[in-house]
Amino acid sequence: MSILYLISTPIGNLEDLTYRAVKVLGSVQALACEDTRHTRIVLDRYGIAAPPILLSYHEHNEEQAGQRILELLESGESVGLCTNAGTPGISDPGYRIIAACIERGITVEAIPGPTALILALTLSGLPVSSFTFKGFPPRKPGQLRNFLAADAEAPHTLIFYESPFRVGSLLAAAHEVLGDRKAAVCIELTKKFERLRRGWLSELAAEFADGKVKGEVTVVIAGKNAKFMREPAV
Repeated sequence: MSILYLISTPIGNLEDLTYRAVKVLGSVQALACEDTRHTRIVLDRYGIAAPPILLSYHEHNEEQAGQRILELLESGESVGLCTNAGTPGISDPGYRIIAACIERGITVEAIPGPTALILALTLSGLPVSSFTFKGFPPRKPGQLRNFLAADAEAPHTLIFYESPFRVGSLLAAAHEVLGDRKAAVCIELTKKFERLRRGWLSELAAEFADGKVKGEVTVVIAGKNAKFMREPAV
């Protein structure tokens, strides 16, 4: 029976690949990668031979590559799906092929591993009992404010992915729309230059206003809870 394996890969530190992921990467007949060069780094690190079929599957060829994956699965071949980092489908390609497989009755199996949003949440010091992952926010100022306003009254912790070039804009807009709340900016998680900054949105917005950030960024912001909010200075 063919299986689509969703293989989570390290978000930075290559030692975070699981034993199970190593086993599956070495056993599938085909491997679909967001970028084959990134996946080869992982394969080489663990001495895993590339499968007979190695193909690209990314946001620009999802329809065409997805059809190829379905053909392989329906012919009896098991296929592994990897993104550049983290879990397939989480702000990365994967949702469409997963949905297509489920619709056709093809088995989908997930190999769990690192995901930046969970690492950031647990390191933030903010409540983890209830949270909402918002992915990448809109770029345009008006759309960004509306996007944030949709959760302004929600009590749950909010998690965002953001470009290092726009993190200052996100923090400033969040301060404007949500008020001064506790937040955390997590940069390059699990990597050599991992950096975390925790504080009030007003402080973090000022710190990151110049936009000089290098690496992947995850922002965590407290929900509407008096314990994690403060009144503006008079």
